[in-house]
Amino acid sequence: MVRKWFDVFEEDNVMSKLVWDAIGEHLFETGVDHGVLFVQNTDGTYQNGVVWNGLTGVTNSPDGAEPTDLWADNIKYATLRSAETFGATIEAYTYPEEFAQCDGSVEVADGVYIGQQSRKAFAFCYRTKVGSDTDTDATGEKIHIIYNATASPSERAYETVNDSPDAITFSWEITTTPVVVTGYKPTSEIVIDVAKLATGKKAALEDALYGTVSAESTLPTPDALIALMGGSTTTA
Repeated sequence: MVRKWFDVFEEDNVMSKLVWDAIGEHLFETGVDHGVLFVQNTDGTYQNGVVWNGLTGVTNSPDGAEPTDLWADNIKYATLRSAETFGATIEAYTYPEEFAQCDGSVEVADGVYIGQQSRKAFAFCYRTKVGSDTDTDATGEKIHIIYNATASPSERAYETVNDSPDAITFSWEITTTPVVVTGYKPTSEIVIDVAKLATGKKAALEDALYGTVSAESTLPTPDALIALMGGSTTTA
């Protein structure tokens, strides 16, 4: 008996039909916490990390990657894209004292600050939660690291205390300059999906970023971070 081509295909290739909305695959991200600030030194290295309490939101705003169409022979010949840049907006009820120098303020005496000064660059990391339809407590995590950022001046609206009190929310728009990653294009952001890390890698990452009882919080370079996570900085 001669087998038809589709019989051969089905027998020789183990395939599975696509399934939408499978149980346990309704994933979502939520929340923002565990903020850490790393002020940049003049030599490009970073100071030890300090806790950033009171985070209410981080909005990533990538820009660029705009298409430019090339035409030839009366047809669309190719599409070129401009370089991509990374920006974000940080919102919080408060900020660490060390961030004042990144926001253009200098403490000239105890408790006395002057504004409109040079703004220091900084790095920043924060954590988001990952949940699903079967794990609505969002026990998964992603750690986001932003390198080589500077903050723009921001508006602050102070209001009188009234019968509907609320705390002022600070907001900063930040821009970044990408940093070198061996074997890849420069980048300003690295995101680590903790659920996919090999055994022990989560602890190593948190020990570096958050510190331990015997070591300060430090920010690895992208190359050092990739190596710490067991990755390669050389493209195939």
